[in-house]
Amino acid sequence: MPVGPNAYDTVLASADWNMPVLTDEMKRIVRQQRLGFVASVSADGHPNVSPKGSLTVWDGDRLVFADIESPRTIRNLASNPNTEVNVVDPAVRKGYRFSGVAKILRTGELYWKILEHYKEEGADIRRVRAIVVIDVTAASPVVSPCYLTGLTEDEVRAIWAEWHRKADQKTVVDLIPPNDF
Repeated sequence: MPVGPNAYDTVLASADWNMPVLTDEMKRIVRQQRLGFVASVSADGHPNVSPKGSLTVWDGDRLVFADIESPRTIRNLASNPNTEVNVVDPAVRKGYRFSGVAKILRTGELYWKILEHYKEEGADIRRVRAIVVIDVTAASPVVSPCYLTGLTEDEVRAIWAEWHRKADQKTVVDLIPPNDF
């Protein structure tokens, strides 16, 4: 993943290259993390960011998640399907921002295929109310500013591992994260 001043300006869009938006690295991060933060906007303009633990890659241009208990997100996406999803590896403070358009499925061939996929992974699909398919139109890296100091991923991972190890021994007042994170 690129770092430096232009890292935040790098945008990958399928329309630009007639290729899938999601690279192998993006797919790996999404599948590895399984937690994405989905942003939506209510009909009256209020933002909503909600964690989705069922987020996964469907194909080269689509992300999916299961609506298990997401009434506000589903209501918002029904009125305004534009969305953004952030997936970040907290150990290295890197990830991706995916922009796209959501479609809510409650039946149909694709709905049943995705539901079967979740079932094969061991999910309790009885709780799924709907499937949300996000057609990703653009993706860009999310990179902590700490990398601008020259730190490597291994160094960032070690700093945060140490902070978490020591966190159990500290009081709330002592829990100040490292600078520039």
